[in-house]
Amino acid sequence: MNKTNTKNLHLPHPEDEVLTGNLKCLDWFHEPNSTISTKMDGSPALVYGTNPANGKWFCGTKSVFNKIKIKIAHSHEEIDQFYTGKVAEILHLCFDYLPRTKSIIQCDWIGVGGSQEYKPNTITYRFPQVVKEKIIVAPHTTYGGGDDLRDVFAAPLQSKLISTKHVLFVQPQVELNPYREDLEDVCKFAKQMSTLCDFVTDRKASQIKKEINACIREQRVVNEDEIAEKCDCDKNLIRLWKLVYSIKTDMFMFIHEMDQIECSINGEDSFHEGYVIHNQFGSYKIVDREVFSHANFVTPKNW
Repeated sequence: MNKTNTKNLHLPHPEDEVLTGNLKCLDWFHEPNSTISTKMDGSPALVYGTNPANGKWFCGTKSVFNKIKIKIAHSHEEIDQFYTGKVAEILHLCFDYLPRTKSIIQCDWIGVGGSQEYKPNTITYRFPQVVKEKIIVAPHTTYGGGDDLRDVFAAPLQSKLISTKHVLFVQPQVELNPYREDLEDVCKFAKQMSTLCDFVTDRKASQIKKEINACIREQRVVNEDEIAEKCDCDKNLIRLWKLVYSIKTDMFMFIHEMDQIECSINGEDSFHEGYVIHNQFGSYKIVDREVFSHANFVTPKNW
């Protein structure tokens, strides 16, 4: 792992990145040499592996990456010291059953074995048969390149983890069609359109994204005139966001799910939460915001 991988940051939606003038996603959309993985809707997010600072095995939530209030548990005692409630219960199970590894892996918690159906967050998953393993997790990211967890870099997990007697590793198989020339033409138009836009600062972009998320949550159309006036930003910038959002939506046509796990939201069939695609232009998540993000906004959380 090297510095070309991304720092431990939240994976962005590609359309949100253009608000500040980051246009790398317009090359990312159609780059043929890409890798893809399924993003499952587990909760909470878990991180485990060997701590590079002391060589000890650990587990925890994403709080292991905190700069100040660090919560890295190397024992059951430290789990109780740092965590409480259901999260602590889950981490105790992880400490007992996850295999020891020298790597650092992030995964999403799906549930405890013994059932066929699980709803860890917004999506309900139905497996082909009753899960016999003790715990179920969905690994998706690996970390390395630093002497401390605060300095490691993230990269998509490319290898398939082998399930054990106690742990079912769920990594749904998915394929991405490398021939996406149709997207390239639209991306070229988006680049031309970007020359007419006044980009904003990170702070202003956060304000715009908050308004867009409100539209998604309330199932309202993203209106460029309303958002431009409310956020005091360029109308063309919101139009560019909508164009890139439409390109992202078209991206789903090039993705083919190959697993046997059934997904549903509120009783209606759905796709997986989304996908993470990585290539030389970066790592972004492909999520159907009108379906999954809306449901995720309005679903009560357990954590």
